Amino acid sequence: MHEAAFPRAERWGAQAIALMLALPGHFALLAVSDDDPLGFAMGRVAAAEAEVLTIAVRPASRRVGAGAALLGALMAEAARRGAAEVFLEVAEGNVAARALYTRSGMTEVGRRRRYYPDGADALVLRAGLGGRS
Repeated sequence: MHEAAFPRAERWGAQAIALMLALPGHFALLAVSDDDPLGFAMGRVAAAEAEVLTIAVRPASRRVGAGAALLGALMAEAARRGAAEVFLEVAEGNVAARALYTRSGMTEVGRRRRYYPDGADALVLRAGLGGRS
């Protein structure tokens, strides 16, 4: 599913995902509709901070709220695990993802120059969780 959701240079294989999920504090959530997987989100929590590692929605399932639902569920799970804030990186040119994150209360707190394989900058975004930050 991750391979279908991202450009070739940004795709994660099943082995990489499995290795990440085996690490302490890492978790994944799956969005389904009528037993059909729409997408998944992966995150991690360390102390009071969480990170969105990826949100992958199948191209055929986009624009129906799956990404927003996954982000909301990930943020709730991170808070349940003790995180007070959540961070993520997003490509500066990814307008759709940036709009989703803005609607979810995330704000820009930094930039990683030439972060992506194509040389694009990543914006570092942050949101407080449950009024704890």
